[in-house]
Amino acid sequence: MDHDDGFREFVLARQQALMRTAYLLMGDAHLAEDLLQSVLTKVVGHWSKLARDGNPEAYTRKALVNQYISWRRRPHPELPSADPPERSASYDEATLDRIVLRQALAKLTRKQRAMIVLRFWEDLTEAQTADALGCSIGNVKSQTHHALARLRALAPELADLHTEEVAR
Repeated sequence: MDHDDGFREFVLARQQALMRTAYLLMGDAHLAEDLLQSVLTKVVGHWSKLARDGNPEAYTRKALVNQYISWRRRPHPELPSADPPERSASYDEATLDRIVLRQALAKLTRKQRAMIVLRFWEDLTEAQTADALGCSIGNVKSQTHHALARLRALAPELADLHTEEVAR
């Protein structure tokens, strides 16, 4: 049994969740795969210590976010347009909402996008998000507030959806 067996098990168990986070951060499946592969290459080098210390997922998530933020030199993967796509018979409302949300997310700063992904898709607490981003809980609260305000300004039609769901 070699020292990487626990790593393989970890990757098999958490790959989909980590890939989802990478995709939500990058907005492109191929770039998300590159991001995740880059991070897992670094994680395997520290695996013995991570397995011993007991929280490799938190470390991996933090590395994923840090790598995403540090890739500023790369061009932004999405080319958002000012207008959502025209409605057609091939798009249902949920699909259009996802497209509008992806376009709005693409217009956020990398840190704001990371905040939204970690808090609302990954459902991390403010403390877990602060740990993943290496900042204070107060910073998470204020940056999340600013990011949500920016999303509301960029895609006000999405706020109506939340109101409709709460009313049901």
